[in-house]
Amino acid sequence: MTACPDKAELLHGLLDNELDAAHARELEVHIATCPACAEALVELRALRALLADPALRPKAPAALRARILADIGAVDPLRHVGKSQGRPWSRQLRRWGGVGMGGAIAASLLLLMVAPFGGDAALERELVAGHVRSLQAQHLLDVPTSDHHTVKPWFAGKLDYSPPVPELAAAGFPLQGGRLDYLAGRPVAALVYRHGAHVLNLYVWPGDGPRQPAFEARDGYNLMRWRDGGMAYWAVSDVGVEEMHAFATALAGAVAAQNPGKP
Repeated sequence: MTACPDKAELLHGLLDNELDAAHARELEVHIATCPACAEALVELRALRALLADPALRPKAPAALRARILADIGAVDPLRHVGKSQGRPWSRQLRRWGGVGMGGAIAASLLLLMVAPFGGDAALERELVAGHVRSLQAQHLLDVPTSDHHTVKPWFAGKLDYSPPVPELAAAGFPLQGGRLDYLAGRPVAALVYRHGAHVLNLYVWPGDGPRQPAFEARDGYNLMRWRDGGMAYWAVSDVGVEEMHAFATALAGAVAAQNPGKP
């Protein structure tokens, strides 16, 4: 079935969260009564999920990776994983911080070479559901502000931990605010960032996980997971894989700057 001619482009906008609230609601009402548009939206979501499969992303040959790392004078982060001379990725970012563009390239290489994390499918579904719910139920923000000095203390007394709240506007991911959410059987901090018309939900709570960021795609959304400084970080959004890696890189650098010397 083919979508209504005047709704075809709007379906793409709805899928990408690029419609304002009024037009999104109007289109959702139409979809509820139009089987053709409803089927077209399902097909678009299925196509997005297929294209988001990490297996479709070509991997750089080992020789190319080694040559680039050698050119910038960086340690191969994969070669030393698990060895005594290997460093957690956040500490490696701090070490690279003084080498300018070379450091940025090295950090990007480290993030682009991570493997899918797989694992807790139930939690992944819960995270995606929380992300979608925040966009549809008018509960995206409890504290709507781009001032991290306001967002961070807002969580005091509401959580039994203090989440880092870095400001990432310079990297293209301005802070929008935060809210309380409930995931993994406990209340957690949800920090909201934006990249163009796209929303990124960053869930933070004390926990474990991989030190190096790990990527997964689920139901048309991209997820990235890592831990740093005793905190578990889960980022969820419909931005592209490259943007998700850039977000994690910027966040790691900002958290490291806020906590100098902390492993």
